[in-house]
Amino acid sequence: MYVCICAVVTDAEIRACVREGARTADDVGDQCAAGTGCGSCLDQIDTIIATTPCTERWSVFSRTA
Repeated sequence: MYVCICAVVTDAEIRACVREGARTADDVGDQCAAGTGCGSCLDQIDTIIATTPCTERWSVFSRTA
């Protein structure tokens, strides 16, 4: 289903952005341009972000000396 008509972006594309590390609507916009036009899809983007698990692994505790 299309979420952002302005940028022609589907929910699957937005979920892929989230799985790749997008945490905010701005992050999604940077990756696929969704939400950067009229902005009417921003609530739906936020919902997708909140309901899509992220698969990117953060290694917060790893350090190289």
